[in-house]
Amino acid sequence: MDDAERLRGGPAAAVRDPRLFEEFYRRHVDAVMRFVARRVDDPHTAADLTAEIFLAVLDSAHTYRPRLGSETAWLYGIARNVVSSERRRVARETERDLRISGRRLLEPDDITRIEDRLDAESPGRRALAALARLPEGERAVMELIAVDQLTVTEAAAALGIRQVTARVRLHRARKALREESAARAAGTPPPAVPARPTGPEAPDPSLLHVARGEA
Repeated sequence: MDDAERLRGGPAAAVRDPRLFEEFYRRHVDAVMRFVARRVDDPHTAADLTAEIFLAVLDSAHTYRPRLGSETAWLYGIARNVVSSERRRVARETERDLRISGRRLLEPDDITRIEDRLDAESPGRRALAALARLPEGERAVMELIAVDQLTVTEAAAALGIRQVTARVRLHRARKALREESAARAAGTPPPAVPARPTGPEAPDPSLLHVARGEA
């Protein structure tokens, strides 16, 4: 946590004071929207999830530990849980219209602004799709480090795991991606894995270098 964050008192202070919470929201809403836009491609869903993430802050503020990372890294941990819950909810839906029931109306300018953000984050969605074959734990660490630009320490804090565990998972993920890249180069198809909802983008092998880069 930097000096400015220390003076503001962090999330715990924000949830006790409406003015501080508004400042907290304005300070982080762009980063949270970018995180969401890398994972969904519908503006209404992106707006709903962003709002849910900040609502979740009200219940989770007491879990923030400044020594483990920045407010943004902590928010990414909350955001990942909210997005994962939404994916599970959508997977359970049997009626398409249930996905839009109760959704707040967006103004045309809001939709345009969010669509612009979604377009800007489409490379991030392709990068995430390229990680779809990894086991959940390894994929989670790699997503936060390679795509969301967190440090190993921050990723571990966001996921609620030890740093050594995060480093082991990161090593395994990079090894798996190197092997998959080599198999593709040799013309050997990678093993089939169950489908997972990652958005409309197909995995882009050319983006595997993002995940293989050093954190």
